[in-house]
Amino acid sequence: MSDALVHANGVIKSFGDHRVLTGVDFTVRQGEVSCIIGPSGSGKSTFLRTINGLETVDDGSLVVDGEQVGFRLRSGRYHPWTGAEWAQFRSRIGMVFQRFNLYGHMDATENVAASLIHVKRMPRREAQERALEELARVGLADHTHKRPHQLSGGQQQRVAIARALAMDPDLMLFDEPTSALDPELVDEVLDTMRRLAEGGMTMIVVTHEIGFAREVADTLSFFDRGRVLESGTPEEVLSGTGSERTRAFVDRVR
Repeated sequence: MSDALVHANGVIKSFGDHRVLTGVDFTVRQGEVSCIIGPSGSGKSTFLRTINGLETVDDGSLVVDGEQVGFRLRSGRYHPWTGAEWAQFRSRIGMVFQRFNLYGHMDATENVAASLIHVKRMPRREAQERALEELARVGLADHTHKRPHQLSGGQQQRVAIARALAMDPDLMLFDEPTSALDPELVDEVLDTMRRLAEGGMTMIVVTHEIGFAREVADTLSFFDRGRVLESGTPEEVLSGTGSERTRAFVDRVR
């Protein structure tokens, strides 16, 4: 899969005696939006966390941008990545969580600029200018000096998206980014994600927003019991012609 940005083959992950991922096969190509749906506990979030190394894979192959995640091939042998190699890898992948994880004592600009200053070693003034650009990109140009408690949940999540975008990632991961929001705030976050998709950003999105997945995704994967039970275009997966398990889930959440 030389054209794949992310390619997983038989990925397995356990926590103690509990096997969470039971053999995940998954591919996303540059510029694609891939949405992942499935019941709670099916391994969706764990799989997302293996992609950027927040969780390590026990078995199987996980390749991101041509690199076997966590290992470097030297002299014909694989060696574990150093801390510096992990940091460099993670800097190329943006991740937006269910919770916003913003610094309460910092305003929106400072929250976005922090990683640029401390991870990329960017001069403070340059980092703040970049932060302002990214906040404008997500529609928050008028809220740059507000602290998290002065922002709605949707606005806080958009600050989190701007923070990830500021690192200039090759890939964006979204782990149910609207699940912690009040219903009336969901659309403003989804609209931001639609614009990113239209701009060609490669995105993997764990979501229960079936309408968003149908509209935006190039591929849709249904996770069940730690593996991909069904995958294809949204039309194929949501058509009701696939597995009974997929149909039952989609009928409950649409």
